[in-house]
Amino acid sequence: MGHFARLQLIGRVTYYVGWITLLCGGLMHLNIAGKLFLAMHLTKRNLFEVSVACFVICIASELRARDFAGLEMSSGLKKAA
Repeated sequence: MGHFARLQLIGRVTYYVGWITLLCGGLMHLNIAGKLFLAMHLTKRNLFEVSVACFVICIASELRARDFAGLEMSSGLKKAA
């Protein structure tokens, strides 16, 4: 698995984890399954912070993957010339 593929995989996984934690925070806000999350010692704020951190990691991974792909293409064009 190359560098580009790993960055995209990390971006994809953190994107979905971010959405899952955001949905869990929404369920807790609506008092649906609130006791379950409180039993795991998770508050709305903790769920929100995890979702924001996951989205930031996702964005960073995707930007690095795009930058790496751009560098890879430009070096390939230089070799062709």
